[in-house]
Amino acid sequence: MPRVVSLYLPAWPTDRLRRSGSSAAPPDEPLATVAQDGARRVLAGVDAAARRLGLSPGMSAAHAGALVPGLHLVPVAPEADAAALERLGLWCQRYAPIVAIDPPDGLLIDVAGAAHLFGGEASLLTDLSARLERTGIAARLALADTPGCAWALARFGAGGIVPPGGAAQALAPLPMAALRLGLEALRGLRDVGLTRVGQLVDKPRAALRLRFGPELLFRLDRALGREPEPLTALAAPETPRAALRFAEPVGARESLERVTADLCARLVSELERRGLGTRRLDLVFTRVDRLDQAIRIGTARPSRDAAHLARLLAERLALVDPGFGIEEAVLTASRVEPLAETQESHLASHLAAGPQVPDLAALVDTLLVRLGAARVYRLAPVESDLPERAVRRVPALAAPLGAVWPADLPRPVRLLAPPEPVSAVAEIPDAPPLFFVWRNIRHRIARADGPERILGEWWVAEAETDLTRDYYRVETEDGERFWLFRDGPMEAQGRWWLHGLGEA
Repeated sequence: MPRVVSLYLPAWPTDRLRRSGSSAAPPDEPLATVAQDGARRVLAGVDAAARRLGLSPGMSAAHAGALVPGLHLVPVAPEADAAALERLGLWCQRYAPIVAIDPPDGLLIDVAGAAHLFGGEASLLTDLSARLERTGIAARLALADTPGCAWALARFGAGGIVPPGGAAQALAPLPMAALRLGLEALRGLRDVGLTRVGQLVDKPRAALRLRFGPELLFRLDRALGREPEPLTALAAPETPRAALRFAEPVGARESLERVTADLCARLVSELERRGLGTRRLDLVFTRVDRLDQAIRIGTARPSRDAAHLARLLAERLALVDPGFGIEEAVLTASRVEPLAETQESHLASHLAAGPQVPDLAALVDTLLVRLGAARVYRLAPVESDLPERAVRRVPALAAPLGAVWPADLPRPVRLLAPPEPVSAVAEIPDAPPLFFVWRNIRHRIARADGPERILGEWWVAEAETDLTRDYYRVETEDGERFWLFRDGPMEAQGRWWLHGLGEA
């Protein structure tokens, strides 16, 4: 099932001008583009500052200038807007392989089969929205089963994510313009009191077709997913790709696996010729009804191993719905990096001194496909005394960062975030506790080591200037190991906390 993001850019012409430096308007002053409409000059696009002052597209330039004396006007440039929109669409292929232009101020992105690489649909939308905001592009996003529903929510609703199968409920309160109807159809609907999409549900389809023609029902069915709406995907001409067209449609899982292996072999040959390795592959199947089915996989390192890449793609083939058959398949290396040839010598490997480090790239790639990038990582040390800041997540095969664990300061295998309060009793200051109670269970301590005093990092947060923790590694009579700390001296009534379990 498609899952389509509608990316609506309400101020695209003015945002493009500010980003390109083509406008001399300061960031805090209103900016608008102006077009010629017969003998009149009208506003074609306005930025957020101009919109807050009451300006809108279609208003005459003379009227706008009278309302806002400091308004900056720039001639409209539709060709430049369209070219920049296409470049933005190619950039958006970092999120999914199927990105289509929705002129003049939008994009459509089918993220089915790719959202897992970003931790899910919500994380993908958050990341895309944040990146656009940082670059000065105003955007409104919606995600739904169909392009029509996502388009309507982005422009006439609150945006957000529509759950699978929820298109009808999401569209019901929206105005009729959300169905992408012409002005004549909208006037006719308004004349008979139909102003909301939900009002069409209970109306006889034959009567609606007779009165308003087939366009109304066609648009409604597309928004609800009853009629397919193919997307024409953008493709950069210089991107390495391999394609196959079939004389007869295919659809069996075994056939798709053979096609995938063939495409990988062809693509690897092209990558070898260019001296590249792929870090991300997009496989797009075009069905006989012109709907595209896409899957995406990523690799931890640049790769040209055709068999390995085919196995990774085969893991995702279960997401492909072949419908009545697939007539074309295109495999694209949407992210590549230089990869030089290496000469392997069996004799050198046998004579090499010391243990050989196994190559974990294939295992990491398989885990990335099955679990998603957010769940595959390793912990790297960070130069910080506070335990909760002493590690961070990095990609599983990332190069060492330079920091190392102090050999004389062992740490537990698991940290609790945040630390949990415990009740503990110690006989004398600076001595470890005799026992502690955690989650209503009493633990009597048999062995202990400490204290290890850790002070706050005042250069990170001023509130940590007086922070003091005394840590103790303890072992109970049952052999369990814990990491406790007291957040102040005993005479200052410091409280006890449990921060770690086990020991490395």
